[in-house]
Amino acid sequence: MTPDSILLTIAVLGGTGKEGKGLAYRWAKAGYRVIIGSRTNEKAKVAADDLNEMLGKEIIEGLQNLNAAKKADILVLTVPYSAHIPTLESVKDAAQGKILVDVTVPLIPPKVTKVQMPKAGSAAQEAQEILGEGVSVVAAFQNISHEHLFDDHPINCDVLVTGKGKAARLEVLKLVEAAGMKGWDAGVIENAAVVEGMTSLLIYINKQNKVKSAGIKITGVD
Repeated sequence: MTPDSILLTIAVLGGTGKEGKGLAYRWAKAGYRVIIGSRTNEKAKVAADDLNEMLGKEIIEGLQNLNAAKKADILVLTVPYSAHIPTLESVKDAAQGKILVDVTVPLIPPKVTKVQMPKAGSAAQEAQEILGEGVSVVAAFQNISHEHLFDDHPINCDVLVTGKGKAARLEVLKLVEAAGMKGWDAGVIENAAVVEGMTSLLIYINKQNKVKSAGIKITGVD
């Protein structure tokens, strides 16, 4: 990782869940400045305290989502789909000129093993419509089980990165590497529908095989 990357601040919005906390943990260990965002300061601070205890030092801050978004260079959205639109609308102004990494998958209980895309085509495209052209929305990390993230080892699962603009995707690929995973530039934001839909397939495979951490690997490429 370059020194410039380490100077970046990442706000994990809706970061009190397992996926958000796991990614925050890995990025903090890699040297990024990390803020946990939540709907309330209290929830954010509890999550940040938990992670700081795991890390053995006070390096992660907890703030309400909007304040976290204002202080960060890169925003990472890790909310359930039911909170997707309200959270995006709440941070729209603070997100302008920044990259927003959308980890959200449009899972609609109880049929979470069934692919169900929103009218926009994908959660990432929905985010781009809401935030506007001033924000580069990149979809990533949808196919990574949180079961992996708190283990201190490289994760044997690849991350497909799709989104608006080559430069934004390359920046997110740095985050993938910092989190201990192999990332692939998977093209434009329209391709996010394939990656998000794959999560329902993986949930089905997990259930069928009584496991919790099925993932994907790209083969045939050096």
